[in-house]
Amino acid sequence: MTYDQVTVPEDGEKISLADDGSLEVPDSPIIPIIYGDGVGSDVGPAAQQVLEAAAEATGREINWMRVYAGESAREKYDENLPDETVEAIKEHRVAIKGPLTTPVGAGFRSLNVGLRKLLDLYANVRPTYHLDGVPSPVKSPEQMDMVTFRENTEDVYSGIEWEAGTDEVEKVREFVEDEMDQTNIIHNGPVGIGIKPITEFGTKRLVRRAIDYALEHGRDSVTLIHKGNIMKYTEGQFRDWGYEVAKEEYGDEVITEDTLWEERDGEAPDGAVVVNDRIADNMLQQILTRTDEYDVLATMNLNGDYISDACGAQIGGLGIAPGANFGDGRLLAEPVHGSAPKYEGQDKVNPTAMILSGRMMLEYLGWDDAADLVRNAIEETISSGKVTYDLERQLEDAEKLATSEYADEVVNNIEKLS
Repeated sequence: MTYDQVTVPEDGEKISLADDGSLEVPDSPIIPIIYGDGVGSDVGPAAQQVLEAAAEATGREINWMRVYAGESAREKYDENLPDETVEAIKEHRVAIKGPLTTPVGAGFRSLNVGLRKLLDLYANVRPTYHLDGVPSPVKSPEQMDMVTFRENTEDVYSGIEWEAGTDEVEKVREFVEDEMDQTNIIHNGPVGIGIKPITEFGTKRLVRRAIDYALEHGRDSVTLIHKGNIMKYTEGQFRDWGYEVAKEEYGDEVITEDTLWEERDGEAPDGAVVVNDRIADNMLQQILTRTDEYDVLATMNLNGDYISDACGAQIGGLGIAPGANFGDGRLLAEPVHGSAPKYEGQDKVNPTAMILSGRMMLEYLGWDDAADLVRNAIEETISSGKVTYDLERQLEDAEKLATSEYADEVVNNIEKLS
């Protein structure tokens, strides 16, 4: 494909998909990158520098292809999410982006959600683990080691809703009143109404991905998180369809919690993954009170947002928390945090979340040695007390570094450790 505003690196090669669905990754792949809005102008280049160093230290080369969304796209294309950007990520399969801000009246409820939907990146995966040296509000942050699989395309994030006072919302109100006898609930003045779609297809492919991850990475359990005691036909159905996947598709590799206790007295077979479920509000408590009892979490869009942020708080906050969006043969890495526009261009904020999101990208490429280098170098940097302002103010005798200085220090540690 040819592009108007995007320069394709001459020396790099495209990642392709093999017949069996696996990635074929050259040693010098082309990787699209969106720096993002706000602090993206700082954390984007910092992450790029660190990931590039890790690749070079392991005998590889990343050929970056700058693509645009948000403010940078408006400057070049006069639109927020140009077709070129979407097509570039489709064509090259693996990409990384910084945070994006959706301006009022932009045509998208969220540019981040828009990208996920257009690319069918149905699993938002957020691993939460503690790094040595990072201050935490809990006594034992090292107990937190969970991976949240959050369905990316459905639930209330699908954006199916009607504004109070419009003709459209009145039609929906009339239907609900006539068909569901809900007059007392929605007839007290103006009302906004939204729809929460949960499909069998979307649920099962998300839960399947979570179970596959648990099996591949030696994890002990997958927990289905829902509010099915109240929303019986949406979140309750998510739970039921999730259990169907576990029982019907995995044989002896997976065992449900009920079977575990009713037939095996709590002793799981060697190598088997236990699938259980928890009510969402109770789970928000248990990730704090029983942190070490949970492993891989699978849930819907809104629950996943709440749960992963609560997990992130235990390991030092969203400045540390990575994430990535997975589709079939495609990945878009992105940090959990937002664009924080008041800090834009100040070379101040912590780039660790975007760097660690890039670490997930390296793992997806099969470059585990480079991914390990990134984590080890970050831990070495933070443990030595060389940190950005957000951590420096919580530590004694720490040295406050700018975003770019922190990236330089991580790169130095990559070179020392490689």
